[in-house]
Amino acid sequence: MTAPLFKGVITALITPLRDGNVDTAAFERLLERQIAAGVHGVVPVGTTGESATLHPQEHQAVVEQCVRIAAGRIRVIAGAGASATDKAIDMVRHAKAVGADGALVVTPYYNRPSQEGLALHYEAIADAVQLPVLLYNVPGRTGVDLANETAARLAAHPNVVGIKDATGDMTRVSWMRANIARQFDLISGDDGSFLGYLAHGGHGVISVTSNVAPEGMVALYDAVMAGDLETARLWQDRLIALHKALFLDNSPSPTKYALSKLGLCAEDVRLPLAPTAASARPHIDRAMSDAGIV
Repeated sequence: MTAPLFKGVITALITPLRDGNVDTAAFERLLERQIAAGVHGVVPVGTTGESATLHPQEHQAVVEQCVRIAAGRIRVIAGAGASATDKAIDMVRHAKAVGADGALVVTPYYNRPSQEGLALHYEAIADAVQLPVLLYNVPGRTGVDLANETAARLAAHPNVVGIKDATGDMTRVSWMRANIARQFDLISGDDGSFLGYLAHGGHGVISVTSNVAPEGMVALYDAVMAGDLETARLWQDRLIALHKALFLDNSPSPTKYALSKLGLCAEDVRLPLAPTAASARPHIDRAMSDAGIV
């Protein structure tokens, strides 16, 4: 098999906002910090990037800025999911046009298609645009679960290169390794189980935590790749409270709160999201301290 196209620590970037608008200066600071920390890629305007509340022009502008700043130094996988297939195709076409390395395409949310509908949705996207596509399965948010067998069917398409699996189910990794013959990038979408996902044969993570602790997430990955599981477990133990704390309220509000404490951006979110609840803030503060961030 060939090497994975997408691997390592890939940060699901927040979209910084200030006074209701995208804060482009803060976005550049955040992205340069990620690159300096050694992450392997970023996902602009995914779930953590509040893609559901951005206007189409804002969505496109964030992808364009990300590609321009990254300038080939790391992979850029543009968030490009929509409930309507034609809208998703438009997003993937834009990602290709501006130079993104790939597209992260979430299962259509709210309308809950069948497995056949999911397969046809992804096949239509992959047929329409010659850009590497990562499937994105996050049933807790979308209300639909992309079955292993459907993922395996889609893996036969040359433009479908892998999956972001946010189910936290380790058995899926082993099933796909056993049932998909070609190189298929297996990317965790769950920070807390990242270490286990790698142990089961996964290739990386699309991470929320690495917004706040990019060096720690990279160190964990590097330790696993070096076969140093003792060091990897130490990093896991150090980061586990932060993994949990960043989801104590509606994501990405806790992540923005944490980044605001580091002076990197405002904690503004766009309705219907609300700022991090006062009750959650001490837990986030403590988790950041445990991780050695503040």
